[in-house]
Amino acid sequence: MITTILLYCGVGGIAGILAGLFGIGGGLVIVPMLLYVFSLMNIPVELTMHLALATSMASIMFTSVSSFWAHHKRGAVHWDVVKKIVFGILSGTFLGACFASSMSTSVLKVFFVFFLYFVATQLLLNKKPKPGRELPGFSGMFATGNVIGGISSLVGIGGGTLSVPFMLWCNINAHHAIGTSAAIGLPIAVAGTVGYIFSGWGVTTLPDYSLGYVYFPALLGIAAVSILTAPLGVRLAHSLPVARLKRIFSLLLYVVATKMLLGVL
Repeated sequence: MITTILLYCGVGGIAGILAGLFGIGGGLVIVPMLLYVFSLMNIPVELTMHLALATSMASIMFTSVSSFWAHHKRGAVHWDVVKKIVFGILSGTFLGACFASSMSTSVLKVFFVFFLYFVATQLLLNKKPKPGRELPGFSGMFATGNVIGGISSLVGIGGGTLSVPFMLWCNINAHHAIGTSAAIGLPIAVAGTVGYIFSGWGVTTLPDYSLGYVYFPALLGIAAVSILTAPLGVRLAHSLPVARLKRIFSLLLYVVATKMLLGVL
């Protein structure tokens, strides 16, 4: 039991640093690690992916607050962008979480694996979209928020891998895009968590200490440590060669994705 708690804390520490460093919310690490821990706990396979996604989303509520506040103090959050996109984020994420509950663990894992490959390739190539336009109007931001929120809920992330490129494309500089993405991660996490609680409410085979699909022992361990390490990630983002670190992280994602894919097959 102590080993499991320490493992949850370790996952939270890594997730917090990644949230501040790359603006990705840490879910790309949290979900695979939770799947591994849940397998050790003999939780039914058909529930593990839903529990991992939901718990990841819930933990990002804490990580994003710590991360975006650190960015905010550096003046790196565009609150006008957050206000314009938040309604689409909330609706897309909630509906995505409800939709995920109707999908099997295998289908969710395959979707997650291919998303990992996509993110790893994006990080490895370090290609940034050319700033070719301004932010769209309300309808465009609402549609964009729905897409970002919907995909984020299906893979248990804070949306940074989608919102950061979008903002770069709309002429927002890199550090501000990461800071604003961290702030957008909070409504994504809240709506996703509510959606997974709602959709898992009537499931009777969930482990003890679960609220819907959110598993509280894992949530508490991850959240407690990630809050402390997210500001560290922010400081690192302003002082380290992030492009080089992204390439290293991308190789790790390729390994994780391949291992998960082989497990599904």
